[in-house]
Amino acid sequence: MTKAELIEDVSRVVEMSRKDSEIIVETIFDSIVKSLKAGDKIEIRGFGSFRTRQRKPRIGRNPKTGARVDVPAKKIPYFKPSKELKDLVNTHPAAESTSAPPAAPPAAPNPATS
Repeated sequence: MTKAELIEDVSRVVEMSRKDSEIIVETIFDSIVKSLKAGDKIEIRGFGSFRTRQRKPRIGRNPKTGARVDVPAKKIPYFKPSKELKDLVNTHPAAESTSAPPAAPPAAPNPATS
């Protein structure tokens, strides 16, 4: 799903203009980014949490030349899904709709016993 598709879904569900939905989606994303920049943790119950992790400086290699390159320390965003989200993603719709196993096809008559 792209950001445009997300905006379209919000617009359809909330029954408001696409422009208003775009403002809502942008505001949510901007708030998440602003909080991560400030070093805060964002926790959305039933969905997951966002936080930053610190990466140590290291020595990398340029894949083209093989030369050593100093890679500085940096913060990276990290998302950890909640148990509820994991369970929702791993639930199979076919298993929910039918609780009974499918019926076996009828056996063909045995010509030797007829």
